[in-house]
Amino acid sequence: MALPFLSGKKRDQVVSVDLGGRTTKAVQMQRKGDRFELLSFAVMDAPIYEKTLTADLVSEHLKSILQALEAKTRVLALSVGVGDSVVRHADLPQMPVSDMRQVLRNNTKNYLQQDLSRHAFDCHIIPPRNNAKTQDKTKPQAGPPKYRVLVAGAREQLLADLQAAVKSAGATIDMVAPGLVGPVNAFEMAMPEVFSKEVIALVDIGFKNTTISILQEGDLLLSRVVAIGGDRMTTGLAEVLSISYAEAEGIKIGMPTEVQTELEAIILPLGRELRASIDFYEHQNDRAVSRVYVSGGSSRSDLVMQMLQSELMVDCLPWNPTTFLQPALPPQQMIEIEQVAPQLAVAVGAAVATLS
Repeated sequence: MALPFLSGKKRDQVVSVDLGGRTTKAVQMQRKGDRFELLSFAVMDAPIYEKTLTADLVSEHLKSILQALEAKTRVLALSVGVGDSVVRHADLPQMPVSDMRQVLRNNTKNYLQQDLSRHAFDCHIIPPRNNAKTQDKTKPQAGPPKYRVLVAGAREQLLADLQAAVKSAGATIDMVAPGLVGPVNAFEMAMPEVFSKEVIALVDIGFKNTTISILQEGDLLLSRVVAIGGDRMTTGLAEVLSISYAEAEGIKIGMPTEVQTELEAIILPLGRELRASIDFYEHQNDRAVSRVYVSGGSSRSDLVMQMLQSELMVDCLPWNPTTFLQPALPPQQMIEIEQVAPQLAVAVGAAVATLS
């Protein structure tokens, strides 16, 4: 379900970079026949800047990433975060996707209920479903027929800056994609049976934000961003316990039971927001979400998972977005991959879109 803003021809090898708020996650992957190989990965501190992340800063950062990966290719796929991209559902006239992009550029208020001038868009047409809650076959449809479409958008200036940064880094940009859909692409490959046959929610806990995507038998029917992420949990623990941010991060993952009360106060608002999204989907579709799969660094904490499950009242499970990959990693990374894997969902998903 790739939704690229820029896309080129399908590749055999790619470096996929998830430009996160605090850390950048990157993977180098290649395709051999029907297999995907993981050649290397990197998790690095994101660039520090005051107001605007310039093309020069991104360029130097990308050079460091390519060096850390010992990249064999200079073809890049970039994922941008929820603050730099928009993912929405919309009803659009039945027309080619290229025409949909132009319609959205000219009339975002009508179709997306927001002024998104100077944005570039891409669209994914959602196949129609028989649903008694959303369709009434006894009533004729008013107006011309329409498609239900998943729309992604980003500012044209951001895309131009990213293109300039990649070129300056001596690389080629193959795709820019919204980070929200990365876990969806990776989950389809990692757990194809669950993806195609069940109703599940994917929750990705990022640095500043958490995303929830509800999939019904392979279709993304609802997505939402909650402005609570791993940073809120770590900062809250650091303040309550009067310890450093680094110490709090270690406690959050290892999680001694004595900080359970403090963490619950932080997890509770996140759980309520995620539960509200699930309730909305279930009411609209008369289908129950069977399980919630969680990615992101915070998913490594057993206590975080238990608290989310208590709030959501649905089984919450961590998942590994690299299980379908054939590892061809350096020896040290073979040891590290299990710990790092939950943070790689966005980068792996973008790489899959480029290589598929």
